[in-house]
Amino acid sequence: MTFRLRAARADDLEPVYEMAKLTGGGFTNLPPDRDSLSGKLARAATAFQRQEDTLADEQFVLVLENAESGEVRGTCQIFSQVGQRWPFYSYRLNTITQHSQELDRTVRAELLSLTTDLEGCAEVGGLFLHPGERAGGLGLLLARSRYLFIAMHRARFADRILAELRGIIDEGGGSPFWDGVAGRFFGMTFQEADHFNSVTGNQFIADLMPKHPIYVAMLSKAARSAIGIPHPSGRAAMRMLENEGFSYEGYVDIFDGGPSMIARTDAVKSVREANGAEISAVRLAKGEKALLATGRLTGFRACYGAREMQEDGTIAIDASAADLLDVKPGDTIWSVAR
Repeated sequence: MTFRLRAARADDLEPVYEMAKLTGGGFTNLPPDRDSLSGKLARAATAFQRQEDTLADEQFVLVLENAESGEVRGTCQIFSQVGQRWPFYSYRLNTITQHSQELDRTVRAELLSLTTDLEGCAEVGGLFLHPGERAGGLGLLLARSRYLFIAMHRARFADRILAELRGIIDEGGGSPFWDGVAGRFFGMTFQEADHFNSVTGNQFIADLMPKHPIYVAMLSKAARSAIGIPHPSGRAAMRMLENEGFSYEGYVDIFDGGPSMIARTDAVKSVREANGAEISAVRLAKGEKALLATGRLTGFRACYGAREMQEDGTIAIDASAADLLDVKPGDTIWSVAR
């Protein structure tokens, strides 16, 4: 395989923009807007250049590159700590139980409450793989390489981590959840609100969103059925997150109602099991399939390869992976089983 992950650069703007146009909406972290994407790449460049291993409000952008052609065919993002520039809003789905002694009846009602409970979490998001490359496990490589990056720069990320999955979007690009909840207060279509949020931030939510809990029973059937349900294209991503140790705890996106998955950062499987070791050989013929990564910050690179842990604590990898990552014996490499 000739694909590797690397840190994004300013000159990746055009391929990232072209991919953003293919998302179909609902990707707040990947808007089809050149100025917004350019700002994200500039912010990422600042984060990559900062050398202190301390927690800050940072965003990292990675891209999937075909090493032979140089084409960028995928991208993903990592946020070290959300909710620092403006509040990070979610809806929390919970239940209130009421009992009437006179009627001898108990009623349980589900409520959506606006909350900033997830403020301060790290976040993985902005993942998009070009439709022409959706084979060979490249989506998994994009997703899990983020956890290797976190493990390799652990002090720069919060102790909890979240992942927002895109919710139900209809064929016209609308959101049943938005139409049934927030759209009634804003006078904006879902696409207009989503674009505005991705480009300017969500302060307008704080300004105009009703602060009182919303009774789910009062919503339309379409809106109710979208709560906590991922877009069909995101079901595989949800399973991958669950395999990593993320869980759905009733938090949903305020725009499309998609589920927010949460985990303790150190409990995420690919963070917990990742380890660094010195390379002893790069001519491994057979070995365990693994994700391999090396480099710090702007030098970060990751790919699939084969590994074999040695009795002395070193690691042997295959020559193809060594070429992709530009490593040699004596260098340090991080790995986790594929």
